[in-house]
Amino acid sequence: MPVIELITEVRAPILRVFDLSRSVDLHMASTDQTHERAIAGVTSGLISLGEEVTWRARHFGIWQHLTSRITKFNSPVHFRDSMVRGAFRRFDHDHFFEARGEITVMRDVFDFESPLGILGRVADRLFLAAYMTRFLRKRSEFIKQVAESELWRRYLREPSDAP
Repeated sequence: MPVIELITEVRAPILRVFDLSRSVDLHMASTDQTHERAIAGVTSGLISLGEEVTWRARHFGIWQHLTSRITKFNSPVHFRDSMVRGAFRRFDHDHFFEARGEITVMRDVFDFESPLGILGRVADRLFLAAYMTRFLRKRSEFIKQVAESELWRRYLREPSDAP
């Protein structure tokens, strides 16, 4: 069962980074390579505790559907999305945020299990863990780019760092 952990330092307020990380619209913009689209549940705006989103995306040349639910939510320091239905046997994606002065440290922990028993474990080692690491790193870098510029205003209706 692979666990991917990524750390990204973002020069932006913690609440802005937290909210951008749960923006369905930002997620779609960050996944242009897989043509990921929200097709059911929360399809726009910010997703919150207990809410679900179903994604349609193309991975490895195959159109797939994946539904995840926000199962833990502690603004602005942590939320978890967990797979409800999809190609994985299971996954939990924890998003942690810590303010360090003007920097927000964003830590992603993606814990997943592939289907198909030993074949899935072989696929994890051969290519899936590396593929998911690249996918998550690209998303984190996109969040950083948006949060550190005025682009964040495209995804958040109100300034999330207002007093």
